Amino acid sequence: MSDDNAQEPLELRPLPGSERGPAEGAAPAAAGLPSDRTVQATLVLRRRTDGDSGSENGSEESGTAGIAPLSRQEFADRLGADPADVDLVVSSLTALGLSIVSADQPSRRIRVSGTASAMSRVFGARLEAVTSRAPGGRTVQHRHRTGPLMIPAELDGIVTAVLGLDDRPQARAEFRVAQAHAVAVSYTPLELGEIYRFPKGTDGTGQTIAIVELGGGFRQDELTRYFSGLGVPGPRVTAVGVDGADNAPGTDDSGADGEVLLDIEVAGALSPGADIVVYFAPNTDDGFLDAVSEAAHASVAPAAISISWGQNEDAWTAQARTALDEAFVDAAALGITVTVAAGDNGSSDGQSDGRSHADFPASSPHALACGGTSLRASGTTVESETVWNDGADGGATGGGVSDVFALPDWQRTAGVPSPAKGSGGRGLPDVAAVADPSTGYEVLVDGQRLVYGGTSAVAPLWAALVARLAQATGRPLGLLQPALYGPAVAGLRDITSGDNGAYSAGPGWDACTGLGVPDGTKLLASLQAS
Repeated sequence: MSDDNAQEPLELRPLPGSERGPAEGAAPAAAGLPSDRTVQATLVLRRRTDGDSGSENGSEESGTAGIAPLSRQEFADRLGADPADVDLVVSSLTALGLSIVSADQPSRRIRVSGTASAMSRVFGARLEAVTSRAPGGRTVQHRHRTGPLMIPAELDGIVTAVLGLDDRPQARAEFRVAQAHAVAVSYTPLELGEIYRFPKGTDGTGQTIAIVELGGGFRQDELTRYFSGLGVPGPRVTAVGVDGADNAPGTDDSGADGEVLLDIEVAGALSPGADIVVYFAPNTDDGFLDAVSEAAHASVAPAAISISWGQNEDAWTAQARTALDEAFVDAAALGITVTVAAGDNGSSDGQSDGRSHADFPASSPHALACGGTSLRASGTTVESETVWNDGADGGATGGGVSDVFALPDWQRTAGVPSPAKGSGGRGLPDVAAVADPSTGYEVLVDGQRLVYGGTSAVAPLWAALVARLAQATGRPLGLLQPALYGPAVAGLRDITSGDNGAYSAGPGWDACTGLGVPDGTKLLASLQAS
């Protein structure tokens, strides 16, 4: 893309953490990027300077299980953006020829729009149109940039992230479809609720479960058919579009409908009294952040946000990782538990460099990372439950040690090994449930009755359990890990057999199945006693 408007140079400053490498297999697209093409991006602003630091106090105090969360107004006053910062960013960017699409002070986000030429000039980027290989191997066309971004000098230190200029696909759905000949046993979500002893007398009534989706869609008549077949009343399911995306079943050739339906059917069957709100966003770094932020700052706070999408930590810019982690801090401070799939490609997370990789956003210390098992049960009696590992082709639970997120205080006595590189140390997953597609979940997808697996199914299972626990305790749970790594560990059944490649299961926490799978009844008792 060429800038055909000669203008006075701007005084720009480097934006820390914005460095981006080339997309896999990137090649110039047949048609270039017109300089007048409209481009949108999301800017993230610093927190108020007189507020709590999000990574320290925003989650460890307010929003930790057993501690009252902040109200929306308290949050905006303490942890939102400074209104003066918002005004400065808006006035500065408007003066530079960009348009303000929206500004949200509590979540510290400003959505901006401008021509490709103007956005390139303001943020010091060279934008071009390319084709590349998306996670999963598909060839896609998108905007592309490499190297660092810049920001106007007067916004230095105020703007902490600029996301969406490069709109390459950011994440992959963490699900697996079982081949019919490979299914040893399968379960309805209701059967799993019995096996994992979800608390009797609860169904999520009065709670909301938010689900983040980066593609695909659902049809209400299909959901009605599925829940009717289980003999449960279907939950109320609402779709919310973010950044121009919407509920679009049958239009995503990556198979994302299967992810959407798996998430809704598992969460809805296990928590049929809850409202389910599905946030559809583009599969980009700004789309991912905006969907999570919209869910976290909704007028009715959800009990849980379920996320079944991710990618290895190295595939994210540092600014995007930090922005999304900070959105999880927001959620915790507001009393929301974020459940995230830990990945389906073992300890390597699908990389071929011979190293172990953690999947993000599961590696965020403010997300409840959900690993996977292989389960064989007769009725409600568990005959065996081991780490899910079907090899390179069949998938295995993700898990390992973050290279970028530090070991949290609540995990210091868990025996987490040192990271492979960097200064990280946060171990994942935290918890687990069945994810092996050969012992998987019976679902209805695009009219077909199939068996699905993957840690994608574990995130909504845990979200449904959180909703029922919140109903039973009468309070939101927020960040669960301080309780789970403490007395509430009595509500988890340890998995001690199997491996995911580089890591093996054993007594206590491990990088395959975390602290174990839920015993919902014992977990409720532990939380009520705390």
